[in-house]
Amino acid sequence: MSNKLKIGITQGDTNGIGWEVILKSMAGGHLAELFTPVIYGSNNAANYYLKGLNLEEPVRLTIVADAEHAQVGKVNLVECGDKNLSVTPGKPSKAGGEAAAAALRRAIDELKAGKIDALVTAPIDKEMIQSAEFQFTGHTEFLAKELDGEPMMIMTSELMRVGLVTIHVPVAEVASKLTKEAIVERIKQLNASMREDFGVVRPKVAVLALNPHAGDGGLLGKEEQEIIKPAIVEAYEEGLLAFGPFAADGFFASGQYKKYDAVLAMYHDQGLAPFKTLTPDGVNFTASLREVRTSPDHGVAYDIAGKGIADEQAMRNAIYEAIDIVRRRAEWQEWNKNPLEHFEREKGRDVSIKDLPEHDIND
Repeated sequence: MSNKLKIGITQGDTNGIGWEVILKSMAGGHLAELFTPVIYGSNNAANYYLKGLNLEEPVRLTIVADAEHAQVGKVNLVECGDKNLSVTPGKPSKAGGEAAAAALRRAIDELKAGKIDALVTAPIDKEMIQSAEFQFTGHTEFLAKELDGEPMMIMTSELMRVGLVTIHVPVAEVASKLTKEAIVERIKQLNASMREDFGVVRPKVAVLALNPHAGDGGLLGKEEQEIIKPAIVEAYEEGLLAFGPFAADGFFASGQYKKYDAVLAMYHDQGLAPFKTLTPDGVNFTASLREVRTSPDHGVAYDIAGKGIADEQAMRNAIYEAIDIVRRRAEWQEWNKNPLEHFEREKGRDVSIKDLPEHDIND
């Protein structure tokens, strides 16, 4: 893998743990050997956290005008926002939110312009980032406006992958947002992402129920009978390996998730609560967009910000996942460039792509 691949990294809220996990990830220069890091954020904030971390191998930031001028083998910084930014670790502030928004907007502009190959975002404070110019409930909603495609949130780790039908929606509104058409579309998106982004040729998708005990035959809700099950049937009839609906508690508690390549949850906490419990260093991936964006699956963690104890593994995993997805997409495009040619290669064994075993094409 060439270190000429450019991965953009946004600083997130400057009063959270974003800079700490970024700098810890970059320490030693090992990651810069795999790709060219381009961090978007405040040099003032970076230096503040660098002084407090006392890393054995300090991170040296190379300030560049934009990603086009990023230097291979260096940790590059594109300065964004207020150069005199005041940092107050652990204390929410509008200044921290504005700094996060400035970095995100600059990075998105360069991502759309093709100056970086993928984007990794450090966590934001969804309340502090709100302004007249930024009125989104999260990264995913912002990306939906800025980038091509209908974004889908997928939480991913070596243990499991969980996609969501609804994302940042109040629990009281979830049921009203669920339609057969919406669930079928999410199953299709999840299936496509497993193939193109994760290399699973014939993905098996488990679909969760909305209500306790999968509705108990309608006693605890009719969404399973009237919406979710019909959506699964339609997807299956279209050739997708979709199964369920499964009651969420038993599905995760019994380890049934291990039998499937991906799980489709109906709402945010139904999917993220078990995911984060079982895989604390997981990654948030925004699927179904032309561009690649990942993020560590944790928040700003104000309670430990500035104390030097934040674990950088989730950030490191998000960076690795972004690189892997860029690579897998390129492999998938190459594979599908001339499907007849690939079919002819396998003709002697009388198989086509549909017959290939369920495994990662990168194995």
